[in-house]
Amino acid sequence: MPAPVRSHEVAAAGRTLSLGGRPWLMGVVNASPDSFSDAGAYPDLDARVALARELLAAGADVLDVGGESGITLRPPVAVEEEIARVVPLVGRLAGELGAVVSVDTYKPAVAAAAVAAGAVIVNDVSGLRDPELADVCASTGAALVLMHTRAAPKQRLQDPGHYGDVVADVLAFLDERMQVARARGVRDEQLILDPGPDFAKTPAQTIEVLSRLEELHALGRPLLLAVSRKDFVGALTGRAPRARGPGTLAAIGHGVDAGAQILRVHDVAAAADFLAVRAALRGEQAVDPGLALSDEIRHSR
Repeated sequence: MPAPVRSHEVAAAGRTLSLGGRPWLMGVVNASPDSFSDAGAYPDLDARVALARELLAAGADVLDVGGESGITLRPPVAVEEEIARVVPLVGRLAGELGAVVSVDTYKPAVAAAAVAAGAVIVNDVSGLRDPELADVCASTGAALVLMHTRAAPKQRLQDPGHYGDVVADVLAFLDERMQVARARGVRDEQLILDPGPDFAKTPAQTIEVLSRLEELHALGRPLLLAVSRKDFVGALTGRAPRARGPGTLAAIGHGVDAGAQILRVHDVAAAADFLAVRAALRGEQAVDPGLALSDEIRHSR
């Protein structure tokens, strides 16, 4: 049976993002040379813009730009350097490509500069550790992603005994962070929630959270699911990041069943294909009786 549709409208710096008809795909565009996933495969601005163009053509609804890798073995990037990495890219994606752009940062100055350049979402993987980030969203109207984590940025927490009930901790943490954001002037319509797979969680703890993802709808805001190439997929499959595509698709299918509205992925084309076939087979997408396969793709050459 099709999953119940949970509809939300998100206010994002003058835009209204209508979620709920189908999952939105958030494509990842790294502006850092040391990403765990692409390891500097797109080394300059033109290469990153070309990647973004490909992601949009493949079906991305949002592009998420990050200027600092989450790798914990390296120190934080200086604010000035992160701005230099992020702002020119955001400007071109929002201007030249007309994309809906999110900036992946926990630094208020970087967020402010990115929003001024055209970003409409601030994707904060610190769990609003610096409340001034909420001030940026309150003053600009940008949407704010609040993510669960009990570790500071660039720090690693892998403790099997850290949580009595990890899902209860996620719910309590996100509820408290929503209250902080509201107190700084952020409206509920601007908020998106992320359970933080792998952040301050062992693979088993992440799997527990994702298996009970539906419980997070009690908080009343749309859910962003960032499971692409994550460690828990690697732990289950024994695969390195770039070989975790099939495992990622399995996690995406589960997340959509649980009502996730935004899916942050590296391989947008694979996710879009997976969702298209899934929707048709589940009766969620009408199929033209005249549907036929083009001769051009009937055989591999």
